[in-house]
Amino acid sequence: MQRLTAAHRTLPFGTWLEVTDLENGKKVDVRVIDRGPFVQGRIVDLSLAAARKIDMVGPGTAKVRLKVIAPPVADPDFGTGHWAVQAGAFSSAGRAQAFAESLEKNFDGARVLESATVWRVLVGRGLSLEDANLLAEKVRKTVGNAFVVADR
Repeated sequence: MQRLTAAHRTLPFGTWLEVTDLENGKKVDVRVIDRGPFVQGRIVDLSLAAARKIDMVGPGTAKVRLKVIAPPVADPDFGTGHWAVQAGAFSSAGRAQAFAESLEKNFDGARVLESATVWRVLVGRGLSLEDANLLAEKVRKTVGNAFVVADR
C-alpha cells in the first residue's frame, strides 16, 4: 500500500504504467504487481501511495488514462534479490494449494499467497532478477505459464 504499485487484470507483472487523472491532470508512475480490479467498469487499482499522488484518495475512483512506460533506470523499491515466479492464480484456496503441492515435485519452495480474492502460487524466494527469469522459463515448460514477480 505504501509503494507506487497497481493491480491490472491482464498486463504482465512488472509492467510500468503512467496513470493520469483526466480531471486534475496529475500523473503517477506505478508498477503492476497484482491482479485486479474485479469490479465491473474499472481498469486499474492503485495502491494507497499512488492514489495519494494524484489526489484520488477522497473520491476513491477517477477517470484515468493508462500509458505503458519504460521502467525507471533505478527501481529502489524492487532491488535485486527480491524476486519469485508466479506459476498460477486461483479463485479457490484449495485449488491453489493442490497446484502448489504438485509443483513441489519439480520446484522447491512452492507456496500460496492470498491477494484479495485470488490465491497466487509462487515458486522461488528471494531470487535475483536473472535467476527468477531462468526459473520462470523452467516453470513455463512444466505448467505453460509463469511470470516474474516481486517477492515480499
